[in-house]
Amino acid sequence: MRLAARLVIAGLALVVGGAAAGCSADPGLAYAKGATIPSPTSTSTAVTAMVPDAARGKTDSGPALAVVGAPQGVKAKAGILVDASTGQVLWSAGENATRPIASITKVMTAIVVIQAGGLNRQLVVPKAVTDYVAKYAGNAAGLIPGQRFTVDELLHTLLIVSAADAAYTLATAYGPGLPAFVAKMNAEAAKLGLSHTHFTTPDGLPYPTGTATYSTPVELVELGETAMSYPEFRSIVAMHIYNLPKTGAHSALSITNTDSLIGTYAGALGIKDGYTVAAGHTLLFEAVRNGRTLIGDVLGSPPSGPTSGAQDAARVLNWGFTLKKST
Repeated sequence: MRLAARLVIAGLALVVGGAAAGCSADPGLAYAKGATIPSPTSTSTAVTAMVPDAARGKTDSGPALAVVGAPQGVKAKAGILVDASTGQVLWSAGENATRPIASITKVMTAIVVIQAGGLNRQLVVPKAVTDYVAKYAGNAAGLIPGQRFTVDELLHTLLIVSAADAAYTLATAYGPGLPAFVAKMNAEAAKLGLSHTHFTTPDGLPYPTGTATYSTPVELVELGETAMSYPEFRSIVAMHIYNLPKTGAHSALSITNTDSLIGTYAGALGIKDGYTVAAGHTLLFEAVRNGRTLIGDVLGSPPSGPTSGAQDAARVLNWGFTLKKST
């Protein structure tokens, strides 16, 4: 993990000016029905970021950035921005509040699969995937039961177009079965020390409720950095378009990344977006400019348009990239 062992946690005060302001079906469209939940305040405050015990006491030294003001116009209900090289928390709102995370869930799904290996293994799309996707109104890539895809191809489909049918196929094989796979996801969360993170599905669909799968902004940063430490994951989430030619095993696929920052925001590296009614728009992101890498997330951006989460993320990143080093 590049950042988890460096996250600044003890009484880090920010100089703040003013207020900060499944998943991922076609962005902006209702991905699945669910109830809304009470929202924590989105006002920026001094930060005491809570990270897992395993990461405490390992803060990396490095030049701090002078934090002046706060990103403006951010409508997300919670979020955080961190300098990935030093672990300095630059901005936060509700950083320790648990919130539903929608398709950001698929980041953990990918981690479990990548750790297990066998990326060239061929999997058969299960017959039950069609009913599963229909039952929960999940976003799908249109995988056809009986066709065969490699695990690597399914990972691309999972992360780029946020496909619940790819998640179901992978979880069924790597569990084996959904309950066993979800147990592995939660075991990995516990291993990482993510004590305020919990999964009930491999895709972020609202089962058994819209708020059953959840995390916090600060724990998602650690999850994101863990995922980005795997070259396979990192290469996939940076792709704007993925074309998979037709073979004797499967039909052709041509998919575009549902993360609206990819291909439009200079320096965007990933990571994963999502949407459900309960979660709103969610986005876990990382970007680099002029040698500075920033990672963060926004949770609960309003369903006002297809790029609501990306717009909030861009506001936060634009502000973060203007910060200068402390003298």
